[in-house]
Amino acid sequence: MANIVAIVGRPNVGKSTFFNRLVEKRTAIMDNESGVTRDRQYGYAEWIGKHFTVIDTGGYVSGSDDVFEGAIRDQVKLALGEASAIIFMVDSKDGLTDLDKEFAKVVRQINKPVFVAANKADTTEISYNSAEFYGLGFDEVFPISSANGSGTGELLDEVVKTFETDDIENPEEGIPRIAILGRPNAGKSSFVNALLGEDRTIVTDEAGTTRDAINARYKMFGKDFILTDTAGIRKKAKVKNDLEFYSVLRSLQALQDSDVCIVLVDASRGLEAQDVNIIALADKYGKGVMIMVNKWDLIEKDTNSAEKFRKEMQQKLGPLGYAPVVFTSVLNKQRIFKAIETAVQIYENKEQKISTSKLNDILLPEIERYPPPAIKGKYIKIKYVTQLPTKTVSFAFFCNLPQYIKAPYQRFLENKLRGHFDLDGVPIRIFFRKK
Repeated sequence: MANIVAIVGRPNVGKSTFFNRLVEKRTAIMDNESGVTRDRQYGYAEWIGKHFTVIDTGGYVSGSDDVFEGAIRDQVKLALGEASAIIFMVDSKDGLTDLDKEFAKVVRQINKPVFVAANKADTTEISYNSAEFYGLGFDEVFPISSANGSGTGELLDEVVKTFETDDIENPEEGIPRIAILGRPNAGKSSFVNALLGEDRTIVTDEAGTTRDAINARYKMFGKDFILTDTAGIRKKAKVKNDLEFYSVLRSLQALQDSDVCIVLVDASRGLEAQDVNIIALADKYGKGVMIMVNKWDLIEKDTNSAEKFRKEMQQKLGPLGYAPVVFTSVLNKQRIFKAIETAVQIYENKEQKISTSKLNDILLPEIERYPPPAIKGKYIKIKYVTQLPTKTVSFAFFCNLPQYIKAPYQRFLENKLRGHFDLDGVPIRIFFRKK
C-alpha cells in the first residue's frame, strides 16, 4: 500500500499552509477566509529519505449555511479512507472547540494512526496551552507552526515511522498532463468526475466552485496520464477578490505545466473572447490544444449544425483554427471518451519526430511547385528542411535569403506540414535560416 498522509481538521487551522510546506510548492490556495479548500489536493513530499503522498482537505464543518458543507465533508471522508496516516490539525490559539471534539469522533471511527498537530504554536506560552488537546483522546499532541516550520520535524519523524513500504520519489515524472480549462461553469469538474467515475471534484451550479487546480491520475486506452481540473478563467475586470485572482493564477499555472489543453466551451454561449484568449495562451506556450464543446444536447440541431458551429469557431480563431473540435454532453456521457482520445492523440502528435529525409522528400517538391515570391528581382531558394530538437514542434527551412520570406508564405508552409504529417492540435513554429 502506498504511503498516504491526509491533513484534516476544521476550517482555517492552517492545513493548506502545512501542505504547501510539505510539498515545497505553493500549490494550495491559502486565505484567512474559512472554507477556501474544497476539493482534495494531492502532492508529493519527502522526509528523512521517505517519500509519501500528502492530501490536503477542506475544513470539516456541520450545521453551517455553506452550500458546499456536505460535499466537503464527503471529500474529507474519502481522504480519510485513502490515507495510511492522519494528521489531525487543531488551532493552539483558539484552543479546544466543540467542532474539534465532534470531528475527533469521525477520525476515531477510522482505525489508522492519528497525529494531533496543534498548529499556530508560535510562542512557548502558546505551545504549553496545546496540552488541552490531549482531551481529544489521542496518544500524542505535537505543538507546531505551519508558518515558520517549528515542531514539524518531530511530527514528521513520528509519521514516517508508521510507513510499511518505501515509495518512489515522484510517480508522476514523465506522464502526459492534460489540463481542462475554460470559463466558469462550462462543465470542467463534471467532465473529470464523469471520466473518473467518482466525485473527485465538487460540482454545483454556482460558478467558481473549483478554486485550486486538482490533479487526478487516469488510465485509458492503455495510456497513463494526469488530468488537471482547473478553476474557471474569467476576464481580469470580472475577478472580484484575492481568492478568485489566485484561482485564475493556478489555472494559468496548470496550463503552463500541461502537455495538452482541453478548452471547454459552453455550446449555448458559443466561442467567447475569453475562450479565444485561453486558446491563444496555449498556443503561445506551445501546448497541444483542442476544443470540447459541452452541453451539445441542449442545442436544437439540423443536419449540419455541428459543421456550421465548427466553421464559425474557425473563423473566430483565424490562425488558431488548427485545434480539433469534439461535440459532447458530459451530462449524458456523450463522446466524452472521444474527447480524451483526441487529447491523447494530440500528445502523441506533439511528441513525434519526423525524419529529415521524409520532410525533404515531401516538402521540397511542394516548394518547387509553389516557390516563395521573388522580391525586388531576388529569387528565394529553399534548399533543405529539418525538425529542430525543441520542446515545441519547430522546423527550420534553410534558404539563401531568409529575410525576404513573408508571413503568407510561412502560412502556406505550415498548411503543407499539417496536410502531410499528423500535426492535428499541435502549435508549429517555423524558422528560416541562411544556408
